[in-house]
Amino acid sequence: MVVEIPVPTMVRSIAEAKAHFSAIVDEASSGKTFIICRAGRPLVTVTQYIRPEVVRRPGSLKGKIRMADDFDALPEGFEEAFG
Repeated sequence: MVVEIPVPTMVRSIAEAKAHFSAIVDEASSGKTFIICRAGRPLVTVTQYIRPEVVRRPGSLKGKIRMADDFDALPEGFEEAFG
């Protein structure tokens, strides 16, 4: 069973959104939803971005990365240049 929780939605004109953009972003980041309208017609919705959870799999690149045998060797002249 899915239960939808109503989120307060605020309707703003483009002029209002432009004048108060920072405040709208701050409020949207706390969970409010805004609908931006032009001539009374809804155009876009501004909502909080929820980052998708990435499942990290340790060892997923095993065997795909190779280090050169001379990886730790300093190039010729390097020691003289940096003392």
